[in-house]
Amino acid sequence: MPEKKLYEKPTIVRNMQGSMNKLAGARQRQQCGEIAGISVNELVKGFGSPLWVACEEELRLKYKNLYQAFSLRYPKVTIAYSYKTNFLPGICALFHQEGAWAEVVSGFEYEIALSLGVPGSQIIFNGPYKTREELERAVKLNSTINADSFEELYELEEIAEKLGRKVKVGIRINMKLYEANWSRFGFSLEEGDALRAAHQIAQSGNLTLSGLHIHIGTQILDKDIYRRMVERLLEFYQEITSQYSEITIEYLDVGGGFASSNTLHHEWISGEYVCPTFEEYADAICIPLTSEFSKAGHMPRLFLEPGRALVDECIHMIATLVARKDLPDGQRGLVLNAGINLLPTSYWYRFDIKPAATHNDAAGGGIAERVHLYGPLCMNIDCIQENALLPPLRAGEHLVIRNVGAYNYSQSWQFIRLRPAAVIITGTSVEYLRLPENTDYIMQLNRIPEHLAHRSG
Repeated sequence: MPEKKLYEKPTIVRNMQGSMNKLAGARQRQQCGEIAGISVNELVKGFGSPLWVACEEELRLKYKNLYQAFSLRYPKVTIAYSYKTNFLPGICALFHQEGAWAEVVSGFEYEIALSLGVPGSQIIFNGPYKTREELERAVKLNSTINADSFEELYELEEIAEKLGRKVKVGIRINMKLYEANWSRFGFSLEEGDALRAAHQIAQSGNLTLSGLHIHIGTQILDKDIYRRMVERLLEFYQEITSQYSEITIEYLDVGGGFASSNTLHHEWISGEYVCPTFEEYADAICIPLTSEFSKAGHMPRLFLEPGRALVDECIHMIATLVARKDLPDGQRGLVLNAGINLLPTSYWYRFDIKPAATHNDAAGGGIAERVHLYGPLCMNIDCIQENALLPPLRAGEHLVIRNVGAYNYSQSWQFIRLRPAAVIITGTSVEYLRLPENTDYIMQLNRIPEHLAHRSG
């Protein structure tokens, strides 16, 4: 008896500008049936769906390429991996194997670094809020501390006095460079706060100014902003070192913010075409530095604090289609088992999303349609992407949401659904980076007061 085919109500697919081919039909020929040589179906069978999938070889290559681009242009370069971007210990450990320091912005991240065997002297401690206990530990372990406020400088003064030692400290500077400037962090250059901070440290008997730090934002596509930033940082460097002979700047920390190939929602051009190369970022930063310090005879260490540029394109998510919807406006809606609780950067980025299976004309699945991709959460805001161009898909098919390594795991949360597993592909083997969560894990820190522990009636 022939298999009964599922009836599906026909829909009219509107062709949109930019999606037409010569036959007046938008076609989706690309698919992603495997990740780093391992089939998507095999990954789902072994580890479930949804699933974060990291590629070890790609992660190591990203690090090597970034380090090479900068070290060929400046002789003293140190990369400190930004833990907040993705703090999975296995990811952090991989970069430490490659030679990276740790850049942390909380005591929680600091403890992860220590647990991975990173010495305190190879931890850069940034961020607008560091508790006194965290600061004191960082001082005792000789970490690089970049102060964010005058209050923090006062705390460090007291800690230095308590410990009876002079403490080296850097200051975070902000400057007006572009419209979306991150002005809330550090000491303002234009308002004179940065100079006041340098003066306060120079007059202190307990602190020594050893570094200048700046981080101008994230997903910075205009490499020229970095050049202007370095030039102004050098002007400030010259100003304070000429005023205070006792100041010796040991390092310049230019932060991160280097872009990945992901596409912001407001961008008309795909991110892969506008994302600068590591070499272009390195030219913008290192050329003015080399020009300045080659004459001076003293070359401070250059710290970089990349995150997104290292991990975003090396980690993907597998999701599964669980339902199809015909929406009142004539659009098609697809419900996935991965929502914004796992992919919070959906608010900012138009992801590269590909079906795992091939859909061709012979199978009747070649004509692509624009669909809205929703997650499984019982909230109207749970939309992964609007107007995604995909072939007709059926429930049970898998999709690969590419380039989700930055800020998705670290900002994910347990809302309605628990967080899935994360794995890493090494050659032909696949290993857990994190086990899938279960209810016991979620409940282990909860406490129910005795008078609430029994149901009435």
